[in-house]
Amino acid sequence: MVPATTSPADSRRLVGSRRRTEAPRRMLSPSPSPPPKKLRPMAEILATARYAVVERDDYSDMSCEQCGSGERPDELLLCDKCDRGFHMKCLRPIVARVPIGSWLCRSCSGQRRVRSFSQKKIIDFFKIRKCNAVEEKCASSQGQGISKVSFRKQVASMMEELAFSRAKEKAAAEEPAASSLQLKPVDARKRRRRSASLVLQKKRRRLLPFIPSEDPVQRLKQMGTLASALTALQIEFSDGLTYMPGMAPRSANQAKLEDGGMQVLSKEDTETLEYCQAMSKRGECPPLVVVFDSCEGFTVEADGQIKDMTFIAEYNGDVDFLNNREHDDCDSMMTLLLATDPSKSLVICPDKRGNIARFINGINNHTPESKKKQNCKCVRYSVNGECRVFLVATRDIAKGERLYYDYNGYEHEYPTHHFV
Repeated sequence: MVPATTSPADSRRLVGSRRRTEAPRRMLSPSPSPPPKKLRPMAEILATARYAVVERDDYSDMSCEQCGSGERPDELLLCDKCDRGFHMKCLRPIVARVPIGSWLCRSCSGQRRVRSFSQKKIIDFFKIRKCNAVEEKCASSQGQGISKVSFRKQVASMMEELAFSRAKEKAAAEEPAASSLQLKPVDARKRRRRSASLVLQKKRRRLLPFIPSEDPVQRLKQMGTLASALTALQIEFSDGLTYMPGMAPRSANQAKLEDGGMQVLSKEDTETLEYCQAMSKRGECPPLVVVFDSCEGFTVEADGQIKDMTFIAEYNGDVDFLNNREHDDCDSMMTLLLATDPSKSLVICPDKRGNIARFINGINNHTPESKKKQNCKCVRYSVNGECRVFLVATRDIAKGERLYYDYNGYEHEYPTHHFV
């Protein structure tokens, strides 16, 4: 067989055919121009940029931006952003004490927006749980709760006992004066001794539960004012003491560590406390509203009649050691435990979590007129071995009256000379 041979022309055609089977090269298109950069407005840049204060060499000529006076330089606060000065009493709301950390004036810090809440948001905000009549009756029969009717009767009997004891005290106080005109001096002395024994045998006053408003719409409005105030300050609602990681543990809250001992909440008052807590969880809150005052800030007003010795609220918030809060700017810290060992003393800090108790204002301890406004007090009790802080009415409070108590009831540590 004659071997196949290829001519040079045929080989060129084959090579060319092989080359034609390769993928054609892409033509490089000219690169597109980069998109134009979007420039942020200067106002947005200044709003998010870190500020730096250029301090003056001399602040001797500094004056208040509100009153124009340069007097009382020890009460003149300098804004850490605009470097302007303001007297503590000229600010609205009034600043009670010099801040430890940085401080911004109202124009530099921005206005706090107060939100309004719908009914569903209010229920979700306070985590209100609805219970039907069957559950309430079952809890009452098992001893886990008490019905409204029976408890109202119990409250009425307590009020009668209170009125009777007051009348008895008044009669005991008037008897020695009246009998001294008719009896001999010896008989008068004997009479006085008997009256003293009556005082020693006087019954202890019991706590009364708050009576919520009958109208559910009114109760929602009351809770809505509290939700708006807490949201404006970026505070979560808390219906009890909270123990956060890095702070004091719950095991540190022991009433037996109190210097001098702590009064124990009686069985009857414990039932009152549990009943009030159960009402709050159902959305039956005390008749209180939170209103904003340009001078005092957020304040609490009575939205209904409140009787003397009525349980108003428990002071709630994060529990921490006092040593950890010595350089803290929170203006609403409450003493929880004054231990013999200062390192074990505890405070309640409602700066992240709290309730309506943090909005109740204090009186000015330096003016008699302000002391007359006090209508409730702060008391500490041992409840199941743990320290708790309650706010209780000290007299009858009328609707529309603002609530005040003494911030320095236990310790004279809080400056109140600027209070209204």
